[in-house]
Parts: sequence; structure tokens; C-alpha cells
Amino acid sequence: MKMKNLRWWVIALIALATVINYIDRSALSVLWPDIVEELFPDETALERKQIYANISIVFILSYAFGQAIFGKIFDWVGTRLGFVLSIGVWSLATAAHAVAQGVLSFSIARAVLGVAEAGNWPGAAKSNADWFPTKERALAQGIFNSGAAIGGIVAIPLIAYLTVFFSWQMVFVVIGLVGLLWLIPWIILVKAPPKTHPWITDEEREYILTGQRDSSSEITCDEDEYNPSTGELLSRKESWGVIIASAAIDPIWWLFVFWIPIYLNEVYGMDVQSIGIYGWVPYVGAMLGAWFGGLLAQNRIKAGWNTDKTRKLTITLGCVIMLPALLAMANPGGPTTAVIIMAVILFGFQTAIGNVQTLPSDLYGKKAVGTLAGFSGMAAKLGALGLTALVPMLTADGNYTPAFVIGASLAIIAALSVWIFIPKVEPLKGK
Repeated sequence: MKMKNLRWWVIALIALATVINYIDRSALSVLWPDIVEELFPDETALERKQIYANISIVFILSYAFGQAIFGKIFDWVGTRLGFVLSIGVWSLATAAHAVAQGVLSFSIARAVLGVAEAGNWPGAAKSNADWFPTKERALAQGIFNSGAAIGGIVAIPLIAYLTVFFSWQMVFVVIGLVGLLWLIPWIILVKAPPKTHPWITDEEREYILTGQRDSSSEITCDEDEYNPSTGELLSRKESWGVIIASAAIDPIWWLFVFWIPIYLNEVYGMDVQSIGIYGWVPYVGAMLGAWFGGLLAQNRIKAGWNTDKTRKLTITLGCVIMLPALLAMANPGGPTTAVIIMAVILFGFQTAIGNVQTLPSDLYGKKAVGTLAGFSGMAAKLGALGLTALVPMLTADGNYTPAFVIGASLAIIAALSVWIFIPKVEPLKGK
């Protein structure tokens, strides 16, 4: 049996996994108003926010180290088994939230969830490098990243709707089971890499393998790719350009992923059902931005731009879009205006981030992509951890402006790091 366009089926499955990933991770923030009333009824508003921040920090810290761990795991065992391990464990961890009764038990469940969910990103980056030619990678990454946005769109109203019929504990069990069901089509479809997959057409195999380096490059064989050791990889300034850009830009995303429901609850007095009405809007902007960033990059490469010019333009454009919108959040007015401005911010973020995440596969051979993606992902989550830890203090009086100003500064740093540390985005060679 042969399947046409098999690579797009693979990335669609990974995008679906990302939808599930975001539903699972978003459940705590959406359900928090109900959870906190049941488990922490005597704490003040600030104490409740600090408890939530502490549990979230555990998740991010686990997620950060999980990225580095799973980056190596995917390079060792490949994407097929790597995703089985990742999504299998995170689905069970999601269901385990149902038995949590306090800070410690929630923290343990979030720690396991964080380590396992982290595999989704280096796994997607490696799948992108395996299954797509260079000119399609930004679009493929955009489709994958749109899964995060669609997950955000779906998660908040879906979880709010489920609370009409189920307790918060049962909601965690239901969404945990969904991830286990995803494993079935993944195991069936992704039997092998494109070079040896029995269902791929000869035309698609040749298209993928011959297009995985810039046409200007003489490197065409796996044996000739630059796959440095971890130490050598970390000695290259280009690697640090990717790592710093990731560490700067990613906290902006997590600022909204973790705090949109809490922000709407605190600033506008919304309950879980009301959050379900408003909280999904920013993720529409994120979804459109993921598609736009990927399509723009593909369009420019088809128009004759090289990879360097394309990546830097798209990343810079995304950061420029975010900057004024983040500053506008200082005084957004009503909740409708606030979530629309958030949508603009996440549009800019997703425009940039898909191209940031393709940089490892632009610079290194396939055996090193997962490693750099893992390190940059770890740095990104450590940056997000720092901002998450600051939010309760920055917003102690209910004013979120300081957090948004920091976000604007990070957007500038992300763009500058790519321009300064990566003189030219192209396949590197050994020193």
C-alpha cells in the first residue's frame, strides 16, 4: 500500500498531539477557580495566586529538563518510539491530577506531566527534519505550532463545558484518556523514517531526501552532514543564538498560557464558565500567526530568498508585531478589547516562533537537531520559569502592566540574538 503526501499525514498527527498536549496542560489553569475553592478555601487571593505560581514553576522546571532529556531520547530511539513514550506518560500524568489533594500531590503530577509533555517539541523538530525538505520546514513547523494554538482555542471552552457535567477530578481523567487513544494511529502510520517507510511513494521519498539541504549546498548525503558532539555544538555561537532567542521569546507565550484564566478571573471577576466564553480568543490569533509565519517563509523561499534572509525577516516581523501590543496591555479597557490585543500578541509570537524552532534543522545535521532543539527548549522553559515566578510579585496589586513591559523587552532580545549570534542561517561545517 502506498500513501500520497505521507509527510503531511505525519505532521497532522503531531499537530493533533500538540492539541491534546495543550488541553492537558491548560486544564489546571481553567479549573483553578473551582480547585482553589475546594482545596484552599482559607487562603487570601495573593496566597492562592502564589500557590498556583509555585505549582506552575514545578511544571516549567520539569518541562525544561524534560526538553533536554527527550531531545537526546529522540535522537537515540527515533520519533516513532519517542512519541509513544512522551504522550503515553503525559496522558497518565494528566489523569493522576484527579487524586491530588494539595500542593505536594499537584506538584508531583505536574512534574511528571512536564517531563513527558516536553518531548513533543524536540520530537516535532526532529520529525520536521526527517520528513520535510528545507523549503517546507517553516510551513510544517507552522502547522505543528498551530496545534498549540488550536489546543488553546479548544481547551478553555471545552474544559469549562465539561465542568457542567463532571467534577474537576473527572475532567482530568477524561482528557488523559484522549492522549492514550492518539497512540493507535501513530503506531500504525509512522512505521519508519521516509527513507525506508513501506507506504511512501518513490516520488515523495526522492522529493524529501533531495530537498533537505539548500540547493547552494554541496552536502547531500547523511554521512556528510555536520553532526557535532554536544560539547562542540555548545561551543558554536550559532547554537547560542538559537538558545538565547528561545529563552527570550518563549516566556511571552507562557505568560498567557498560564495567566489568561487567572487574569480574567482577577481583573474582570470571571468564573470558570465566563472564562470559557472569553479565554479562547487569544489562541485564534496564535493559530493564524502559526499559519502566517509558515506560509510567509515558504513564499519567500519560493520567490528566491535564501534561508538566512527568510528566517531573519519572519522572526523580526513577529517580534515587531508583539512589541506595541504588549505595551497596549497596560490599559486594555474591557475584557473584549483585552483578549483581542492578546490575540495580536500571540499572532506575532507564532509568526516568529515557528522559524526560531526550524533553526536547529537549518544549521545542523539530523543527528544533532534533537539535541539543539532540546537545549533551546530547556532554556526557553527556564526563561518562562523566571517570569512565572515574578508574576505574583509583579501583579500583587492586580496590575499586570509590569509583566507585559518585561514581555516587550524580551521580544526585542529575541530578535537581536538571531541577528547577532547567527551571521548567516545555513548548514554549518566542522571547524
